[in-house]
Amino acid sequence: MTNLTPRELEQRKRANDYVHEVYELVKQRNSNETEFLQATREIFDSLRPVFAQHPEYIRDGILERITEPDRTISFRVAWEDDQGKVHVNRGFRVQFNSDLGPYKGGLRFHPSVNNSIMKFLAFEQIFKNALTGQPIGAGKGGADFDPKGKSDREIMRFTQSFMTELHKYIGPDEDVPAGDIGVGRREIGYMFGHYNRLNGGYEAGVLTGKHPDSGGSLGRTEATGYGLVYFVDEMLREHELSFQDSRVVVSGSGNVSTYAMEKAMELGSTVIACSDSGGYIYDETGIDLDVVKQIKEVDKKRIYEYLKYYPEATYVEDCSKIWELPCDIALPCATQNELDEESAKALVANGVKAVGEGANMPSSIEAIQYFQKKGVLFAPAKAANAGGVAVSAMEMSQNSMRLSWTTEEVDERLHGVMKNIYDSCTNAANQYGEPGNLVMGANIAGFLKVANAMLTHGIH
Repeated sequence: MTNLTPRELEQRKRANDYVHEVYELVKQRNSNETEFLQATREIFDSLRPVFAQHPEYIRDGILERITEPDRTISFRVAWEDDQGKVHVNRGFRVQFNSDLGPYKGGLRFHPSVNNSIMKFLAFEQIFKNALTGQPIGAGKGGADFDPKGKSDREIMRFTQSFMTELHKYIGPDEDVPAGDIGVGRREIGYMFGHYNRLNGGYEAGVLTGKHPDSGGSLGRTEATGYGLVYFVDEMLREHELSFQDSRVVVSGSGNVSTYAMEKAMELGSTVIACSDSGGYIYDETGIDLDVVKQIKEVDKKRIYEYLKYYPEATYVEDCSKIWELPCDIALPCATQNELDEESAKALVANGVKAVGEGANMPSSIEAIQYFQKKGVLFAPAKAANAGGVAVSAMEMSQNSMRLSWTTEEVDERLHGVMKNIYDSCTNAANQYGEPGNLVMGANIAGFLKVANAMLTHGIH
């Protein structure tokens, strides 16, 4: 601070005052939306030096504009179960920013879905999508519907009712949803079929995450998990570390977790634990991934079924305790705020060297700060888990060109995208005086791309 000129001190003060004023405004407008406020605070804390160097962003109100969605859509979803009982759920689509391209982001079906969670996910998506370097804006949607325990017919009826309303607001050049928690190929397939029926044609590019036989991209299922490991691998290499011979703990057992485990194993690590919402399994000799896939993808059962195959493994009912296991690398891939400060302290005490976020905002702000304070390498979600949306954008490209790339081509492109994202984050952190701080680097690199597009497009 003492080396700054009076002019630089004034610019820094003006930037800090501006960021504070806008955050107070965001808090006032969204006082009950805790997840959204957490996401905005984390971004705002990184951007102070940007506004000190770029007063034009203050002049044009970039921060006020980027924190307000273009539109938030909420609608009723009525459907009938197999017993003829009528149920009503609430559907959402938050179209947050389209300055880089059509709105792009997943659909989540989970009882926890509400406006705050949709807004936080869509807000994070702005910067994540920008980091991919592909021409896509940001959105997110879903419903407070729980697909667990529902029959295929019930899920079909729900998704068709959901799409009956959603189809009014989406299109290949307007808004392109994808899958997320509770929405996989089955759900996307039902929605894709119903969209085309409602529109009287065939629009291949209106949804991504489709089955390859319906225009989906090969490699999409694996993309988020693989991309996470590619990003973390770049981070490890820069610090002369490696997945090779490392012990890895991965929370969750869905697509992201499964394919993060698969790629980490391919790179020579031993994955010793994974989880679901009920608890976690620990196998000190290494998780048998084929068994996990059988349990979760084929049998659709809980992770404790692993003990039937490997009775010598350990099952613990509290999934949050997974972070008490000693490991070299931790990959939180389950859900937001699953890793708090106490969990971070346990990981550090047990010698963790690196943490890579596979889920969206899985670490609390306090946990992130603790990792950084203790010198743990940290890969933030908006950069590290961008592989899924990157391949979704590749699916849009393939649909537009009426062709299909091989799995190897997609994986090679994905690997390149993740390396470029890592380099962008590293360069931004260096440029703004925080070398090694990938949280700050990711926030700044993504923000700059969107902010410059907003300047170009004028005030709207």
